[in-house]
Amino acid sequence: MITLKINDRAVEVEEGSTILQAAKKIGVFIPTFCFDDLERMPAKHCSNCSEYGDCKICSCEVEGEVSLLTACNTEAREGMVVWTESEEVKKARIGILNRMIATHPLDCMNCRKLGACKLQKYCEMYGVKEAQYVVPYEHREKDTSNRFYYQEMDKCIRCGKCVRTCRELVGINALAMAQRGAVAYVVPNGGDTMAETACVSCGNCVSVCPVGALMPKSLHEFREWETQKVRTTCAYCGVGCQIDFSVKDGVIVDAKPANGPSNQGLLCVKGKFAYEFINHEDRLKYPMIRRHGKLERVSWEEALDFVAEKILKIKKEFGPDAIAGFSSARTVNEDSYLFQKFIRAAVGTNNVDHCARLCHSSTVAGLAATLGSGAMTNCIAEIKDADVIFITGSNTTETHPVMGMYVRQAHRMGKKIIVADPVRIPLAEIADIYLQINPGSSVALSNGMLHVIFEEGLEDKEYIEKYTEGIEELREIVKKYTPEKTAEICGVDKDLIIQAARLYASTHKSYIAYAMGITQHVNGTDNVSSLSNLALVTGNIGKKGSGVNPLRGQNNVQGACDMGALPTDYPAYQKVFNPEVQEKFEKAWGVKLSPNKGYTVTETIPAILEDKVKLLYIMGENPMVSDPDSNHVKHALEKAFVVVQDIFPNETTEYADVVLPSKAFAEKDGTFTNTERRVQRIRKAASVKGECKDDWWTIMEVMNRIGYPCHYDTVEDVFNEMRTVTPSYAGITYEKIEKEGVQWPCPTLEHPGTPILHVNGPGRGRGLLKALDWIPSPDTCNPEYPIVLTSCRILYHYHTRTQTDKTPGIHFTAPRNWIEIDPSDAKDLGIQGGDWVKVSSPRGSVYVEARIADTLRPGVAWMPFHYAGGANVLSDSEHLDPVSKIPGFKQIGVKIEKVDGKKAKELTEKARNREIEYYDREDPISTAYREHTAENLTGSVQAQ
Repeated sequence: MITLKINDRAVEVEEGSTILQAAKKIGVFIPTFCFDDLERMPAKHCSNCSEYGDCKICSCEVEGEVSLLTACNTEAREGMVVWTESEEVKKARIGILNRMIATHPLDCMNCRKLGACKLQKYCEMYGVKEAQYVVPYEHREKDTSNRFYYQEMDKCIRCGKCVRTCRELVGINALAMAQRGAVAYVVPNGGDTMAETACVSCGNCVSVCPVGALMPKSLHEFREWETQKVRTTCAYCGVGCQIDFSVKDGVIVDAKPANGPSNQGLLCVKGKFAYEFINHEDRLKYPMIRRHGKLERVSWEEALDFVAEKILKIKKEFGPDAIAGFSSARTVNEDSYLFQKFIRAAVGTNNVDHCARLCHSSTVAGLAATLGSGAMTNCIAEIKDADVIFITGSNTTETHPVMGMYVRQAHRMGKKIIVADPVRIPLAEIADIYLQINPGSSVALSNGMLHVIFEEGLEDKEYIEKYTEGIEELREIVKKYTPEKTAEICGVDKDLIIQAARLYASTHKSYIAYAMGITQHVNGTDNVSSLSNLALVTGNIGKKGSGVNPLRGQNNVQGACDMGALPTDYPAYQKVFNPEVQEKFEKAWGVKLSPNKGYTVTETIPAILEDKVKLLYIMGENPMVSDPDSNHVKHALEKAFVVVQDIFPNETTEYADVVLPSKAFAEKDGTFTNTERRVQRIRKAASVKGECKDDWWTIMEVMNRIGYPCHYDTVEDVFNEMRTVTPSYAGITYEKIEKEGVQWPCPTLEHPGTPILHVNGPGRGRGLLKALDWIPSPDTCNPEYPIVLTSCRILYHYHTRTQTDKTPGIHFTAPRNWIEIDPSDAKDLGIQGGDWVKVSSPRGSVYVEARIADTLRPGVAWMPFHYAGGANVLSDSEHLDPVSKIPGFKQIGVKIEKVDGKKAKELTEKARNREIEYYDREDPISTAYREHTAENLTGSVQAQ
């Protein structure tokens, strides 16, 4: 530690700290423009650094120094004496501000940044009202080409913060500094406008801009002082980013990234800009009952009574197992806890599940069996601490964008990256080793890597001996997976397999990150177990920067699993067929409970068609789009009595007999659990729409009406009851997570939480090494359907688009479905980019536009899964993983045919009309999009 004085006040700081850090410690203010307040980027020289601007506003006087020194990057020294507001310092800052406003329009009263502009604030602080001299500069036209924000570079002060954020934190390089004459300008990097760059519209440059040069395209007029800030958790992917909403008169008008442990002040395009769904006019606002084929508005009392009557009638006539419920990965933990309690304690069946069945049930099954816990072993941000990052089955920059930013940061730090994926994803471009494997060959790849590891003695023998079982069986089975055989199965060069094995095994800081490219297969559980084998054999478990890390796709899919929204598990994965567990919950809930396993999501639909299930209660799910074989699902929903509890009308509510309106996440309090097991608060920010209710309140009311008396005054009451039966959450309280979330397991109030699992060996005692064989998918063995279709997520949409499609910029970017085809396949089929094609499987056919891209290998195509009437019309609901019951979404056998001119014209006209209808609102953004769409799609029709 060293001691220095700042403005005559002594302060002790660690050696290596800057003057600015020392000043912050004692609350001394020093103005900054270019400095990153979260200190995520190293403070490079503010002076003589044209690449990043020429700010110097933080300059201070240091006794003994000839000139002023910049506080942001000058190391504090023992005995240093610093003055932050001396006359010389003030004079320098006034000069800097004069230079800035000399090229800055002084129309502050008309600027949307008014009240939040650092330049305005500092000019007021130092009495600068107008420029004292003229600096020649080039007038810049406003760039509105990006769909989510605009650039007004006449207001740019050239601090370079946006350039550094894009380059060093996001890793995209869409902005650059260009010297033109005496002035350096921020310019689009790679084009004349932002639309021509590689920009991913994350908006992080907008969030850090200290002035009004980068601003969001907003549907709302507001001033900063008119808003209040509400901290909450993002409702999109499983990263669990922290967000500060700006709220005016109960309406969310802006979103800024907060400094959360998993996002570190970053957001993606969805978190930053796609919050308009909360305010959307199409929200469900009132309860409805279907009468004579139409949904009609009714009172809450009538709707709840009607639902209760149906449940009691069906239960009496057919028994409790004739009722099933789908809980939600989108709503809060408290809702899912009470939902599964409703199905189990009030109805009397274990027929409860949710969409984790379709994404990560194979993770829960695989990791629970091999390690003892079916969850992410390490932290999200730890990926930057790894020496080697192995990404497989995850298009991370699109599906978990902030984590993708971390991978790019790690690459800048010199960390090694292995990517294994059938699609040449963006991260493949920076990977040290890229393996473009055949879809469904992950077990073979893991076995091939293990073969090399064993042959070359790269395994961690001490860890294997101390912490694992099954090593001899594993050694035996991987013997036949030579690099040559593995290369044949995977379709990659054998040398790349050898290199990947050596690199992964070279350190105890190898971090595996995977997603649904691993799990969504009919052998998904084996895929997951094979990755666990890799980590256990090399000792990459229980250490920082290592582990097996499934990236959960939805905001609370981890939490919904934790809460027991699974047909075999009570909260905290306590098994329903365990007599001791059953007795525990019977005592807690005061009723007899069923010891029988319930139906999974993928078993419930067939059970309806077989007359085994008569009533399906759906909370916050859209199975008509998310579940396999959409036609199969449609027939089931038409047959059952269906209750839907949701925030929007969707493809599933079209078949509902009762619709109950729910509050959106920003209208309620509660908790989400992100993919790294971190339990975080969400908080009410927006006014409630119509008569929408909390999901837990609706469930409570139904429970009371069907004879199970219960009462909760607040959502926290539900959370506190959940804690009493959920050991891993027992030590977590709302007070404890008020400022920052806690990672389970957290068994006591004194416990700090558990960032890394299996530190003292796998939770099951010894890690189970599973001897696995590669098995081809049955759906891709039919010569009539020769193309392997894999479904994927895209950056600009989320799940079934219920939320994202309500934001005009998002919709405009990806308004309708498409299929991406390899150039050689397209040539053989006579297909060009933009053609309409018919894609068929044994389950049905869809019509989509074709895109030709060299990101695929011949015989493989991919399609986004988000769209109704899309990939899941084609997917197979019959062949399931035998353990987890997950479908093979990532391997669908299809054939592709170009449609004739008449059909193409018809499809184009329908697409055009849908787009114009979508933008049929009078706000400026919708009007602009509507005019653009009509013009461009008319041209497409004429071309066809």
